[in-house]
Amino acid sequence: MIDERSSMDQRAPVTRRRLLTIAAAAAGCAAIGLRPARAGAVASYTWHGVALGANASLTLQHPDESAAKAAIASCLDEVARLENVFSLHRADSALSRLNAQGTLTDAPNDLRRLLADALRLASQTAGRFDPTIQPLWQCYAEHFARNPQDAAGPALAQLDAARALVDWRGVEITGSTIRLARQGMAVSLNGMAQGYITDRVGDLLRGAGFTHVLVNMGEQLAIGPKWNGESWSIAITDPGDSTRTLASLTTSEGALATSSPRGFAFDTQGRYTHILDVRAGKPSEAFTSVSVLAESAAYADGLSTAIAASPADTDWSHIPGSTRVLVQTASGSPARWL
Repeated sequence: MIDERSSMDQRAPVTRRRLLTIAAAAAGCAAIGLRPARAGAVASYTWHGVALGANASLTLQHPDESAAKAAIASCLDEVARLENVFSLHRADSALSRLNAQGTLTDAPNDLRRLLADALRLASQTAGRFDPTIQPLWQCYAEHFARNPQDAAGPALAQLDAARALVDWRGVEITGSTIRLARQGMAVSLNGMAQGYITDRVGDLLRGAGFTHVLVNMGEQLAIGPKWNGESWSIAITDPGDSTRTLASLTTSEGALATSSPRGFAFDTQGRYTHILDVRAGKPSEAFTSVSVLAESAAYADGLSTAIAASPADTDWSHIPGSTRVLVQTASGSPARWL
C-alpha cells in the first residue's frame, strides 16, 4: 500500500514531507517484529516497523531463517546510517552541515551521489525538480508556524527573497567538496532520499543473494517475483480517501513512488500544501496524486515530486518509455496514465 506520509523531516513544530528517521532500527529482528510465515519449503519473512517517518516493511522469501534475519538487520542498520547523511532534522548530519556552512569539504559519497542525481533530474525537468527548494519551503513553514490560520500566506516580498535563493545551478560538486553559490542557499533531498534509501536496501539484498524480495521504505521496490513465480501486488490509494484504490499493480522488478500534496499542509485549513511549484513560488494544485513506475526508486521518487509540482499542461514527452506515470487531478476522480 502506498500512502503519502504526513510525518516529515523538519524541526518541531514544523513537519516535513520526507522524515528521515527510523524507530527501533538496531533492536534485533525479534524485537522489531519479524514474522515468519511458512509456505512449503520456503518461508516468507516480513519485518514491519517505522522507517523514514513512514510505515515500512521488508519481505524476504528464503529457505534460510538465520540468513533472512541477518539480512533484515543489516538493511535497518543501513537505513539508520543514511539518515545521518540526509536528515534535515539532525544538526550534525552531512546535509545539515552543508546548509549551515555553505561548503562541505568532507561530503560523504552517498550525499555526493544523490545530490548529483538530483541535479541531473533538475536539468532534465528544467528545474521543476530543484534540490535547492529548501529556502522557499522554509519561508512557508516559518510563516505558518507563527500564523497557522493565516489565509493570505507569506508576503510577496518574503516569497521573492526565498525564490531568489532557489537555483539548482548554484550547486557545485568537486571531488569530495560541495559548495553552494550564495549565502542563504540550502538543499533538501527529501524529494529523492526515500527512494535512494530504498535502492540502497535493494542493493544490499541483491548483494546477499536474495532474489524474491519486496522492499517498502516509503517507496516500493521489487527484486524478482515471489518464490512461486507470481508477481507482487501493490495498491495505490486515493490520498483523500484511504478506502479507495486508484490502481492495483503487479510487478516482479522495478520501483514505485507516489507523491501527493495532500500528504501535508503548512496551515491548519489545508490550503497551503507542501509540494511547491518553484516557478510560481506557491503550492502546486494540478494533481492530488502522482505515481511513477521506474527501474530506480530514487528516480521514481524525484520524478513523482517534479510532476506533482508542475502545472497540468507541462510536457513530459521526454520521460523514458520504460517509465510509467499515473496521475489523479482531484480527490475522488479517476486516475489516468500519462
